[in-house]
Amino acid sequence: MTHGDGMLPDALCFQSPEPLIDIGANLTHESFQKDLDDVLERAAGANLTAMVLTGTDRASIEASVELTRRDTPVTLYSTAGLHPHHAGDFDDSLRRFIEESLSHPGVVAVGECGLDYHRDFSSPVDQRRAFEAHLEMAARTRKPLFLHERDAGGDMLDILRQWRDDIGAAVVHCFTGDKQTLYGYLDLDLYIGQTGWLCDERRGQHLRELVANIPDNRLMIETDCPYLLPRNLPTKLKGRRHEPALLPWIAREIALCKGVSEADIARETTANAQRFFGIPAAS
Repeated sequence: MTHGDGMLPDALCFQSPEPLIDIGANLTHESFQKDLDDVLERAAGANLTAMVLTGTDRASIEASVELTRRDTPVTLYSTAGLHPHHAGDFDDSLRRFIEESLSHPGVVAVGECGLDYHRDFSSPVDQRRAFEAHLEMAARTRKPLFLHERDAGGDMLDILRQWRDDIGAAVVHCFTGDKQTLYGYLDLDLYIGQTGWLCDERRGQHLRELVANIPDNRLMIETDCPYLLPRNLPTKLKGRRHEPALLPWIAREIALCKGVSEADIARETTANAQRFFGIPAAS
């Protein structure tokens, strides 16, 4: 198998026993430009049937929407929103662009949006202003929300509690927080997205315990590729680029943590993603 930096080793060619959906893939990232068709073929070979591409700014939304129009071996969908890192750029023009994008049939959620206090790329004031604008769009369009939160659980929960009666379904993608924050999200009936972060012995160990507390009907899985390559893969990957074909490994690790089978995790998370995003079952 070809790969952006060589071959994908046989030891990393996984196949899920049941169909999977990757709810967070950044396939418009420059690292996928040269071999995207191969990446999609490998994903199909791993038994992925659909992916949701993450729209985080104007350029990635445009590129993601364009990809949803293509005939691909894995059905592609997209979100449309502004990552909190770019919240300082949010204005009426960008709001209109996001709203127009939400009317495209391939766009299935508002986001990525939320709060990130880990890095000060945008001020908390700008982040909250942009986030509330996304919440208003979700309330008006009845689209589900694709949320991002890092080191901002208190403010995130406060804002979501104020809006909970107005918005519909929402997923906190790539959840990495603590038990109290997780329970706060679950109390609001939110979905929780898990990535290869829990495969990181340095910073993800707590998630291996917390994932058992996520109800089966509230869990979804994602790669967040090309980021968050699992650190415990059975062999090293040249180039360190994460890709959707490795999602079965994350499902396997979650199954271990929850004490269930890989097939169970695949069936449950896929059913949740289909229900959440309105994705039809694979034929």
